[in-house]
Amino acid sequence: HVQLVESGGGSVQAGGSLALSCVPSGLSVEDWCMAWLRQAPGKEREVVAASSFGDVTYYSEAVKGRFTIFRDNAKNTVSLYTRELRPEDTGNYFCAAKPAERGCGVDTWYRPDDYVYWGQGTQVTVS
Repeated sequence: HVQLVESGGGSVQAGGSLALSCVPSGLSVEDWCMAWLRQAPGKEREVVAASSFGDVTYYSEAVKGRFTIFRDNAKNTVSLYTRELRPEDTGNYFCAAKPAERGCGVDTWYRPDDYVYWGQGTQVTVS
């Protein structure tokens, strides 16, 4: 039984930072394409960062240069370090995983529906 548990969300002022953490059980992060997605009120879920194999990472244009995804294979965790937060970063942030055969490359990492396991999310509010 796979579970992904996120933590680290909160309320911050614009310009602040948060460190989000995802602790999976039932899967090894080194064997899966891992990602962070977010959903803002009234908007569709979007992938903001993904950690592929061979330490390759991808970021959406909205967060590039401000967010960093980090996969720790030894601890079996995936983190999202955020900085210079903006009000438009407000949303529920989810950790997600998909198997390699669904693709984790430049043309596939950003597809939310490809991810098969999701956490419950952690809320980030930027004012």
